[in-house]
Amino acid sequence: MFKKLVTPALVLASLLSLGACKRESTNPPPAPAHTEARAPQPQSCNDHFVDGQAPRITNPKLDKATETLCFNVFSVMHSGITRTPLWSAEHLQAENIAAAQELSRENSFHTESRLPASQRAELADYARSGYDRGHMAPNGDMPDRDSQRDSFSLANIVPQDGENNRNLWAGIEGAVRKMAKKEGDLYVVTGPAFLGADLKKIGNVLVPTHLYKLVYSPRQRAGAAWFVENAADAKANVIPIPELERIIGIDLLPALSAQDKERVLALPEIRVKQPRNRK
Repeated sequence: MFKKLVTPALVLASLLSLGACKRESTNPPPAPAHTEARAPQPQSCNDHFVDGQAPRITNPKLDKATETLCFNVFSVMHSGITRTPLWSAEHLQAENIAAAQELSRENSFHTESRLPASQRAELADYARSGYDRGHMAPNGDMPDRDSQRDSFSLANIVPQDGENNRNLWAGIEGAVRKMAKKEGDLYVVTGPAFLGADLKKIGNVLVPTHLYKLVYSPRQRAGAAWFVENAADAKANVIPIPELERIIGIDLLPALSAQDKERVLALPEIRVKQPRNRK
């Protein structure tokens, strides 16, 4: 069903060192022992990846004007061509989700100052565009205010269909958090895909044709991904890791062998409430 999608169509020029993370964790120290939920544990850049190995680009066309940015609890590979992330990686832990649920949402979308002005998205690109500013590492995963603000960096954002973002995609994000609570921890890699030759732009930012969210369970030693069209009526297709990697041209979990990647994790069905027709 995905045969026509297997050739990535980005025209992207020099992969920087994937270890060149720009910031170490500044998470607050653990809370006192008497608190009911465990406090978030500090993370380093390498903690965001299975066995400390960041995703690697395998399609040379993607390998241009890229930079890896490290945030408190996630890292992104940013493309100066698309002016979006190519992937956003998290080591999602149950205690972080518990802490995130105690935080109210504070929208703080902002330009990423660590990126060159000629390669980054600006708030003006999204203004009156008709697209949502869609998080790749979701705000709902962020265990503290610093991490929450990090998630609103435009380096972690893509233009996303509004209905898709608020319904199907929100359902996927919620399902992943439920899984992480059950599993204890998950490795999650999220990103856009730019397939075909007829790509749209808002301002200087390319609009992805599809979105993906890969989930890997260390406990079960298995993984799988949702792959969805960036459209209001999209369906949540579940595909194995090797299929996703072939479609997007990125080795998302380089620490795993080909055999490891064949172990398919059962992902829950995402049901979206249909809006009622108004008379």
